Amino acid sequence: MTGSTLNSARLVRVLASLAVAEVGESKLSFAERLGQWLDFTDAMSLFSALNEGAGGASAATKQGADAALFAEFDRVRRSLAESITTDGVLNPGRARIKLPTPAPNASPESAADFSPYHRYCLAHQRDMGAAIAPLRAAARTVLAARSPALKQLATLDAVLEQALANRERNLLASVPLLLAKRFGNLYKAHRAAWEGPVETDDPALWMQPEGWLAGYCGEMQAVLLAELDVRLQPVAGLVEALGKEVTE
Repeated sequence: MTGSTLNSARLVRVLASLAVAEVGESKLSFAERLGQWLDFTDAMSLFSALNEGAGGASAATKQGADAALFAEFDRVRRSLAESITTDGVLNPGRARIKLPTPAPNASPESAADFSPYHRYCLAHQRDMGAAIAPLRAAARTVLAARSPALKQLATLDAVLEQALANRERNLLASVPLLLAKRFGNLYKAHRAAWEGPVETDDPALWMQPEGWLAGYCGEMQAVLLAELDVRLQPVAGLVEALGKEVTE
């Protein structure tokens, strides 16, 4: 975990650039903000993790376990990123989760329904959660067997994951809602700029390179990639700590 503020996260910057999220500079330190997020029980668990005895070191894991964790982290990160970028529409390839497109001969009103894109976002969020949770647990297992210091770090990570789970879940649940706001804003701008009758507005053209919907889908993928970075940050920190110890 780094000392950077939440507002410096790539996800927040991307959402702010789309004019759907306000970014305010926090005047609180990281420790002060963390204290606001934890209740008394969480704080006691965190205190215990931070003050866990340094003795009783576990035997060092075999080099193969370290290498396997590094490889799995890279594989999961690459697989999830490719799942987002290889959508079968804007970017060719076999898509695990295909990007929605307006149905043939769809009316502008029906094609402007955000529901398919909401489901698309939720599918990627479920995909990320299902892949990253076991990776994070595996990283803690490897660290705990490495050294007393890394075992303490693994314990601390487990406490923070449990304590902050609800807050993280609520924050990430707001991402599709912000994307829905952006979708609506872009469609309103498109309708305002359209000079002909509504019935002459062909949704098939929205996904052309200069179409408003194609632009939106590119933005949505940028948001999902930024969310992937956020979700991977705790695991990346664990893997980086392990890498430093292995190198030293």
